[in-house]
Amino acid sequence: MPEKGRLPGWLRLINPVIVALQHRGVVIGTMRLLSIRGRKSGKLRTTPVSPLAVNGRRYIISGLESADWVRNVRAAGWGILARGREKERVKLVELPVEERAPILRAFPREVPRGVGFFRRLYGVSADPEEFAALAPKCPVFRVEVDHT
Repeated sequence: MPEKGRLPGWLRLINPVIVALQHRGVVIGTMRLLSIRGRKSGKLRTTPVSPLAVNGRRYIISGLESADWVRNVRAAGWGILARGREKERVKLVELPVEERAPILRAFPREVPRGVGFFRRLYGVSADPEEFAALAPKCPVFRVEVDHT
């Protein structure tokens, strides 16, 4: 049984592979690449994410409040979202805790392959109400087209 409270160690190894494949136009499932300017380095940092759509709007959820990409989004407010070779500049607006539950509730249905990460981190099943209860722990960002 995987250790609760931690992401799998292989993730650090596989994420660069996913990034390389996506840069070559190979799309894997619901994954996209999110590139955000580093708050210290100023360089674009890229991480795989799985956006989901709820009521016609797109969202990105993080399982970890302290993830580097979350801190970079909070500092920059924008990023580049890519699917294969298609890219768009987006604004990322963090939802307040009280608005996160409906989006988190939709996650197990919209991104079923992502449930395992949350199970490992928080011990939740695919029950939408268990996901909704994660609102204080899991940042949710609304994705908007950036026209700047």
